[in-house]
Amino acid sequence: MKITIKSTNLDLTPSLITYIEAKLGDIGKMVQKFDIEGALILRIEVARTTKHHHKGDVFMAEANLNLPGKILRAAENNSDIRRAIDILKHTLHLEIEKYKTRHEAKRARGKSK
Repeated sequence: MKITIKSTNLDLTPSLITYIEAKLGDIGKMVQKFDIEGALILRIEVARTTKHHHKGDVFMAEANLNLPGKILRAAENNSDIRRAIDILKHTLHLEIEKYKTRHEAKRARGKSK
């Protein structure tokens, strides 16, 4: 799985890149059986949603994961970028579990016929 990181209105520091790769890198283990020849791409965007506000949910983290036949998407706003990434990981984890359940149910229906 390949991870692509994009930032908007936010400095993408090496420590933030390391944090993102550490937190979201294990998503690759969850979707390993769907990764044929390294075709899966996880696109991450981190952004500061406003330049002039200093309080509230000013940071945004968004993830798009291309799986066979489906694109899973998760987005989160928070006052701390690292907290937004943590919640994003949890949301993406739930989306992957839902995808796996549906994918396995389809395979089971196909085998019973």
